Amino acid sequence: MYETILYEVADQVARITLNRPEARNALNDRMTDELLDAFGRAKTDSDVRVIVLTGSGDRAFCAGADLGGLGEKGLAAPDAIRESAPFRLFTAFPKLGKPIIARLAGHAVAGGLGLAAACDLVIAADDVKLATPEVNVGLWPMMIMAIINRNVAPKHAFKLYYTGSRITAAEGRDIGLVTEVVPRASLDARVDELAGVIASKSPLGLRRGRDAFFAIEGRPLEDQVAHLLGELVELAATEDAKEGITAFLENRPPDFQGR
Repeated sequence: MYETILYEVADQVARITLNRPEARNALNDRMTDELLDAFGRAKTDSDVRVIVLTGSGDRAFCAGADLGGLGEKGLAAPDAIRESAPFRLFTAFPKLGKPIIARLAGHAVAGGLGLAAACDLVIAADDVKLATPEVNVGLWPMMIMAIINRNVAPKHAFKLYYTGSRITAAEGRDIGLVTEVVPRASLDARVDELAGVIASKSPLGLRRGRDAFFAIEGRPLEDQVAHLLGELVELAATEDAKEGITAFLENRPPDFQGR
C-alpha cells in the first residue's frame, strides 16, 4: 500500500524501511505522509511493541529532505509551517507511544541525521558516516537543529553545523548521536536482539514511561518530580506492574499483557 516505504510486523516489532534507494532514501512529502501513516499503524497495533526505522540498501539511511523549491513553498505563515511535512514528521516522534530504534546501515546526513536522532536509540554499522552539510550550500540545519541540540552538547553541535564535515559513527556515539556502533556483519543481529529485549517488557510501562520522559522536558524540577510521582502511583496500580512484581517474587519471567 506504500510507494516510498516498506512496512512489516514480526515478533512484536514493526520494521519501517525508507525505500527510495535511487534517491538515497531522501525524504519528500509522499514519504513523510507514508511514514506518518506507518507510525500511526504501529502505535495502534497491539501486536507491535517496538518500532525499527531503517533505510533500504547500505549506501544511505537517509540523505535528508528534497529541498527543491523550498523557498517558494509559502511557509511563512505559522499555520502553514505547522501543516508542513517536516513539522508533522519531526513532532510525531514524542507521540509514538512505543520505543523506536534507528538501524543505520548507510550514511545519515542533513534531515536524515535528524530522522535518526529523533529515534530513541540509534544502532549504527561501524563504517557509517554522519553529517549536517547544509552550510556547504549556504543553508543551515534549521529543520533538525531542535532534534540535534537535544542530543549533543553545544560545542560539538556547532562544530557539526559550522563545518558540514562528516564524522564516523564512533564519533557520533562519543558526542551523543549514536547509542551503539557495531561491525556491519553484526548490525542486524544486534538490532534484533535489542528490539527483542525491549519487546519483552511491559508495553504499558514502556508507553507510560516514554510519555513521561517527554512530558517533563523543560519543566521546573518541582513540576517534574510531581508529575513523575503521580505517574508512578498510577503505573504501580496496573495489572502489568502487579504481574511483574509477582513474577519477580516467584522467580519466573513475567507475562505482560499491556494492561
